[in-house]
Amino acid sequence: MGDQLSDSISSLKDCDKDKDVILMCEVWDEATYVKHHKKKIAFIFSAMRHFAKMLKQKGYKVEYVKLDAPSNSGSLKGEAKRMLKKHSLKNLIVTHPSEYRVVKDIRSLKNKSSVSVEIREDDRFLCTPKEFADWAGNRKQLRMEYFYREMRKKHDILMTGKKPIGGKWNYDSENRKIPKKGLSVPSPYTGKTDSITKEVIALVSKRFGKHFGDLKPFYFAVTRDGALKVLDKFIKQRLKKFGDYQDAMLQDEPWMYHSHISFYLNCGLLLPLECVKAVEKAYRAKKAPLNAVEGFIRQIIGWREYVRGIYWLKMPSYSKQNFFNAKRQLPDFYWTADTKMNCLHQCISETKQNAYAHHIQRLMVLGNFALLAGVNPKYVNEWFLVVYADAYEWVELPNVSGMILFADGGYLASKPYAAGGSYINKMSDYCKKCDYKVTEKSGDEACPFNYLYWHFLDSNRKKLIGNNRIGMMYKTFDRMGKDRQRIIRKDSKAFLSSIT
Repeated sequence: MGDQLSDSISSLKDCDKDKDVILMCEVWDEATYVKHHKKKIAFIFSAMRHFAKMLKQKGYKVEYVKLDAPSNSGSLKGEAKRMLKKHSLKNLIVTHPSEYRVVKDIRSLKNKSSVSVEIREDDRFLCTPKEFADWAGNRKQLRMEYFYREMRKKHDILMTGKKPIGGKWNYDSENRKIPKKGLSVPSPYTGKTDSITKEVIALVSKRFGKHFGDLKPFYFAVTRDGALKVLDKFIKQRLKKFGDYQDAMLQDEPWMYHSHISFYLNCGLLLPLECVKAVEKAYRAKKAPLNAVEGFIRQIIGWREYVRGIYWLKMPSYSKQNFFNAKRQLPDFYWTADTKMNCLHQCISETKQNAYAHHIQRLMVLGNFALLAGVNPKYVNEWFLVVYADAYEWVELPNVSGMILFADGGYLASKPYAAGGSYINKMSDYCKKCDYKVTEKSGDEACPFNYLYWHFLDSNRKKLIGNNRIGMMYKTFDRMGKDRQRIIRKDSKAFLSSIT
């Protein structure tokens, strides 16, 4: 698969170079089941072609089907059938696909033909779906923090015996520094565009020209060597300040101090444990502080493994969750960036350019607005899956439906991550160049986040009043008085009616 670009993957473990055939294919179905960002398609296709080239150089027999090959059937299932017939093969071996719909397709081959289909565990991950299900047990709510601690112990990461290094499991409270003027953010990695990538870019431009996003400039690493350079660059140049500023946002600084390795982790060019060990090594060599190292490691062995566990535990019903019964369409400006709200304009514009936004932009700006505006989770999930080059359903769906939209009613997160304009103003400089005024609470000039936040709580009172993490906010709302509450409802109705 296009997200299984690891030569140590389980499906290759006992591959016989003389007899076995490796199938890799670019298919229309996978590129268009949602209209993926042009840069995302180019990245995955180029990485696939480079990986196939590497396998051939190592002596493997590879059948690589390009998108525009005349014989291409257009689907993974169709290409598997065609190759089985072409080579007179009876056995199909695949590492467990990362998405539910693909697993269904692979299993249908087994059910509707005489082909023997073996689906192997994806051992790149550090927790199997069964292990996660056993941990989840009969809990009504799951909390990542407790899962994360178990993963630290299991893999002996940042541990001193049975205790965490530094005496604490979590240093998140130290990782919310407000961005200052004059921060010197290092430039991100920029890969060279070789002949393979140029060919892919031309293909994507021709075949997917109407998809969202900018195709150029293209800067992704598309080989394992390149991905390792991205990781090394992060550790040397960004890791020291990653913890301090991981929640910070600055205008015209889309990359900040983040690692930018999610692209490569999620497609297989990097492995999670090797990234964790490299960062832990930097800490032990006193090249990075504990708050930064722990925060990075928690994202990989904690959050990343946790959302995958929830995905396989709760699919397919999880994709239908809509706790607030949200019905609004996604506003057009999520595709055009044509909005007077500067924070949204910045994050959408950068997403269009880079097929990337860091997690606070996704959660507290783009996601926060969708939550407050009552956008149907179906449309928000599709948008996030389309626009980000690191997005596959297993990681995107729990993050959006669970973390961002609280659509699962609190199974993943303990409270909705809703916030007014003051949070964005605190953690960014976006508000300084906005047409709206973050200090205004009502009226035409007020930041829409300010009244939409209270409107969201007001509209969903019956469902949220019992949540002890936000109960105090209802007391604040009730103390505002009827006139103030009426203005909030009026401003919110007028603004929401103005967006399409």
